[in-house]
Amino acid sequence: MKADALIEQYILSHLEKEDPLLNRLHRETNLKTVNGRMCSGHLQGSILTLISHLVKPLRILEIGTFTGYSALCLVKGLAEGGMLHTIEINEEYESIASAYFAESGFQDKIVQHIGAAEDIIPSLDETFDLVFLDADKRLYVSHYHLLFPKVRIGGIIIADNTLWGGKVVSHSAHPDEHTKGIMQFNDLVKDDPRVETFMLPIRDGMTILRKISL
Repeated sequence: MKADALIEQYILSHLEKEDPLLNRLHRETNLKTVNGRMCSGHLQGSILTLISHLVKPLRILEIGTFTGYSALCLVKGLAEGGMLHTIEINEEYESIASAYFAESGFQDKIVQHIGAAEDIIPSLDETFDLVFLDADKRLYVSHYHLLFPKVRIGGIIIADNTLWGGKVVSHSAHPDEHTKGIMQFNDLVKDDPRVETFMLPIRDGMTILRKISL
């Protein structure tokens, strides 16, 4: 077994046991969807929950619900009276996510939006404390520009898959459109003076940004 897989196993063995509901959701996602690997899983989910608890957000925005695993991790850290808005363009995943939201007891704190994020984000009259970006990689830059004005100063933006299977360092002369989108996003936020940025080499890469100015 490769060293990175052994390290991940070691980390997982030293985390709190996965929530049984999330464990079932992870299993169902892999059984019923083609892209089960897109599910956050216990390692990333634990990080999302920790960040949410640290931020204590009143409003969370998630772009890319998939089957709801990451939303259920993030919602655990909501402040009293808080709400999570989650956007998914593929309506086929809506029923799985909504069923687990209901079972979790957090359904009254989660608002599901089905449609294109570029249409829905402008319609949200909210200021967000925490954003999780995990949708179409080709649209990361445009989504970033749309969501940024809706994030408070000091708010946190988390972007997933920012290492994109190592393709960001493959030196391909002709990267595919998803890889190109990730690379453009990474370059954009690196040079954006309005944010502090750190990239975590966890799973497929997670970039954490803190908004420091308008």
